[in-house]
Amino acid sequence: MRTLLTAVFRKEMKDHLRDRRSVSSVLGGSMLGPVLFAVMFTVLASWNRQDKPLELPVVGRAHAPSLMAFLERYGVRLSDAPPDYESLIQAGTLDAVLIVPEDYGKDFSAGRSAKVQLVMDNSRNKARFTIRRAQLLLNQYAGVLGTQRLMARGVAPELASPVRVEEVDLATPERLAASVLNMIPLFLVIACFMGGLNVAIDTMAGERERGSLESLLLNPVQRGALVVGKWLATTVFSCSTVVVVAAAFVLAAKQVPLQDLGVKVSLDAVAAAGMVGVVLPLALLASAMQMLVATFARSFKEAQTYLQLLMTLPMIPGMMLAISPIQSQTWMFLVPVLGQELLVSEMMRGEPMGVLPFVLSTVGCVALAAVCLAAISRLLSDEKIVFGRS
Repeated sequence: MRTLLTAVFRKEMKDHLRDRRSVSSVLGGSMLGPVLFAVMFTVLASWNRQDKPLELPVVGRAHAPSLMAFLERYGVRLSDAPPDYESLIQAGTLDAVLIVPEDYGKDFSAGRSAKVQLVMDNSRNKARFTIRRAQLLLNQYAGVLGTQRLMARGVAPELASPVRVEEVDLATPERLAASVLNMIPLFLVIACFMGGLNVAIDTMAGERERGSLESLLLNPVQRGALVVGKWLATTVFSCSTVVVVAAAFVLAAKQVPLQDLGVKVSLDAVAAAGMVGVVLPLALLASAMQMLVATFARSFKEAQTYLQLLMTLPMIPGMMLAISPIQSQTWMFLVPVLGQELLVSEMMRGEPMGVLPFVLSTVGCVALAAVCLAAISRLLSDEKIVFGRS
């Protein structure tokens, strides 16, 4: 049995390593996560850089000289707004325009509330940081004036704020980083399913379509050894893809200026190795499930259709955790996919965990993988499965 298993494993590895186009396409598709991560957070960091000067066109600068001096003192670059500023804001050329009405000075001198307008388009993500900075500076200026007016009238400024709220944030830098980088567990799990996808299809549905599977089974071979050999080859490709994707995330995290977003990330080789160790047991199950589904398919194309639907399985808990994080419970780690994504998330948050969650997640995957492999072995004894092509 060991000789047969080794022979099948070597044969499958040799066949699929020769297909460089298929291997390249799988790795290229799996690298979508790190590339998306690098591009998205690089763009966000460039928008949120604190040292980036604030450009603010103004209409009616002469009506509020003290306000203009305050803004310039805080590094705002003021300029005269063009006549068609509204259309330019809608087109995305300008982020915001400050309008100072002619009666601003009259209301200001009379001690009344002097109104200004901040024209903007909040539907544009790129403009939101500029808008937020302008709003904070205007509110700060209003607060300074309000305090000065109260003091000029002999009123303590504290009377205007009977309650002062001080926020105490207990979130650690690791937890803040995990909340921002919650896409990493999802893409690592997807890599498990993508890595061995083509191999699982070809070893079962592909050989069945070519007629080579029935020729192989006509020999006195043990179904279990044959299935395990094909499964091991599929698992190797799945695990290799996970390792490559994890390494790509480490490189991307070093290149992306996450500190400009206020995020402190320690995603080094040790942390990546821990995440890979958590996800690899899922590769055992993913390969077995894909082979089981491919066994029912009559052709390579039909198997692709079925397994594309199976690819939605890791996305469901991943999207749920990204949108609405849940409090992990012990039994959840026993559920494949969900357990792995929870474990990676907890590791990124720096939460203390014992050995039990790791054991449960591994046991759940190994047990279901064994069930799938046993089911495949039984199916290969069915003539309708082996000889049926239509």
